[in-house]
Amino acid sequence: MKMQLLGARTAPQFFSRYWQKRPLVVRNAISGFTDLLPQADLFRLASDDDIESRVVRHDAGRWTLEHGPFALSAFKRIPAANWTLLVQGLNLHNQRADKLLRLFNFIPYARLDDVMVSYAVPGGGVGPHTDSYDVFLLQGSGRRLWRVGRVRNPELLKDAPLRILKHFEPEAEYTMEAGDLLYLPPGWAHDGVAIDTCTTYSIGFRAPGRGELLSEFLLRFSERISEECKFPGLYRDPDLRAQSRPSAIPGAMVDKTAAMLSQLRFTRGDIARFLGEYLSEPKPRIVFSRPRRRVSPAQFAAALGKHGVKLSSRTLMLHSQNAVFINGERLSLQGPIRARLVHLADNRELPAGRYSQPLRQLLHDWYVSGWLQIGSGMSHT
Repeated sequence: MKMQLLGARTAPQFFSRYWQKRPLVVRNAISGFTDLLPQADLFRLASDDDIESRVVRHDAGRWTLEHGPFALSAFKRIPAANWTLLVQGLNLHNQRADKLLRLFNFIPYARLDDVMVSYAVPGGGVGPHTDSYDVFLLQGSGRRLWRVGRVRNPELLKDAPLRILKHFEPEAEYTMEAGDLLYLPPGWAHDGVAIDTCTTYSIGFRAPGRGELLSEFLLRFSERISEECKFPGLYRDPDLRAQSRPSAIPGAMVDKTAAMLSQLRFTRGDIARFLGEYLSEPKPRIVFSRPRRRVSPAQFAAALGKHGVKLSSRTLMLHSQNAVFINGERLSLQGPIRARLVHLADNRELPAGRYSQPLRQLLHDWYVSGWLQIGSGMSHT
């Protein structure tokens, strides 16, 4: 299987010409590409309580949306045309999907989100719409027709369960076949309709809103201030005076509060710490599988020496300056241990080899928590 995700372009050329600027079609981005899992396995995932899945139907001009989990028998009763099954977070449950996600490591892991799979019968789709994030759409089996264009009229269909554009004027059309890749920047309207029964894999990227970032940062920063006792925790007014209108907020209270808030100071390091903890924090539905037969630290050290370790597909690991972040936790490290963990974060695995006792202990703790597994397929030289 030959890969040329960006065609003949380098990553810098892609970023300068296309990233968040205009769409790009790459034919045979992954030649010989086949579906990541059989149809029956996909339907089983859609029947799982812990997996986000949806079915979208379009019949006689009417759109309907149903959320999973779905009974397996439900897929036998669905019509042969005009419906789509969407399954989110495929990379968390399928190793091939996780490897597909990691092919896009020319983009920082801090921006990577997940792989969503869209299984559609002829005529199936979710209507013309826009996304607020960058997305790569990799075609699996079958063919899908994509129509793409700028949004000239943002009006949405009324009473539709999805945000579907009412007036969509495509500027280009592409028939995508197995291994073809379509990149779309945020805000570009697109409408994908299955020509045959087909599968499309959507590699999406995180794009937190300004309000989300601000509220999360202030919440975490205020909690840290309280924990570290850098800031007085109680409002005090020993100079309180009687007032004729008890419902009026005292001007002195406004002044004291303003003075308290004006003492808040945060640094670039505070922001880096926030981003590391926040962006590496697993989503609410994520559950880690602990090893059924846990090995002792000594046995783990021997296995590490022979087989190495690899991160769970559910583990998020980032680094910034002297800190390493894993699943929302921060470790401030320097020297060889930090270098090894940065390698683990970048490559998602550590090769077999001899490692220091403190690093072995840390890795064993993560192994017990289900954050990594023994075996990397690499050798250490």
